[in-house]
Amino acid sequence: MTEDRLFSPFLLKGFRLKNRLGVAPMTRMSSRANSIPRQDVLDFLARRAQNGAAIVYSEAIVTDYESAQGYPGQARLLTERQINAWRTVTDTLRKAGAVSIMQMFHCGRVSWPEVNPAGRVIAPSAIAPGQDNPLTKTSYVTPDPMSLFDISHVIAGFVETARGAIAAGFDGVEVHGAHGYLIGQFLSAYGNQRTDAYGGSIKNRYRFFHEVIRAVRAAVPHDRLLTVRISDWGITDMEISLFGSREEYQTVIRSLAKEPIDAISISTHEYSARAFGTERTMAGLAREVTDLPLMICGKIHDRPSAENALQDADIVLSAKSALLNPDWVEDMRTGKTMPLYPSLDANIAYTDTALP
Repeated sequence: MTEDRLFSPFLLKGFRLKNRLGVAPMTRMSSRANSIPRQDVLDFLARRAQNGAAIVYSEAIVTDYESAQGYPGQARLLTERQINAWRTVTDTLRKAGAVSIMQMFHCGRVSWPEVNPAGRVIAPSAIAPGQDNPLTKTSYVTPDPMSLFDISHVIAGFVETARGAIAAGFDGVEVHGAHGYLIGQFLSAYGNQRTDAYGGSIKNRYRFFHEVIRAVRAAVPHDRLLTVRISDWGITDMEISLFGSREEYQTVIRSLAKEPIDAISISTHEYSARAFGTERTMAGLAREVTDLPLMICGKIHDRPSAENALQDADIVLSAKSALLNPDWVEDMRTGKTMPLYPSLDANIAYTDTALP
């Protein structure tokens, strides 16, 4: 009898996952007051854990009140009220046997002043996205290039949000370096045209990511998880590769493998797509240069796609399928035929009605 790898346990640091299926982080824009998601959105996370998901991510949490926010209605984890709201969720996830991870990010140039309390948009360089904002249908503003003070201030925001996550009982924290948000903007030669220690070579462009990870790790106890997320695409200027080449991508993966992290989550448009003109996938190219646990998402919607994705990765994540199908894990177990849902704009899953 062959091993059912999809439903086999997996040890992620000190956490024993009951299967290889997780609910991916999403930008939900569901907060109506106090930067806390609506109750039905929090209940959705609990239901997915109760229905069998081994990992459940929070929606993407912005890291400070000055410049991190990119969309209306985003959540934060900086105040006692916010911490208490999430503690109820993490308690429920733990009782359901799921590992909880809080994902945090800073949107950088992918923002507009009206949604930031301080009305400021910052980025590595004064380069606005070339396409219109998909929500406002207007041009993005040109961001302020970040000073060294701005860099240290933003890193402090990541640290304080990580502390909030630990206080709220999350099992882990994820630093979001994907989708062309601030960390991805530093990594990209297109978005980063600095001439100081944070620009130029891929080593220099990686420096900000490195400093965020090291500062956050110091705030996250070693019995909790620290993961990172990366991608080769951004929600704006999608045709532009964030890494540019296989060599740059694998250089970043090698650098991440030296960091005090516990897993790398790779976000793709399609998990099976060949990357950088090679015959390997993004996960496959990462596996060539690291033994760290890999998570993968991107059009993984049914059992055949999930099993295929596990050829190069250890854990599969779903956003749309897990969002729209409360029985997704059980349907995976039974091999039920399931639809591939159409892509959501900018990897944002916005709903203003109660979720199943």
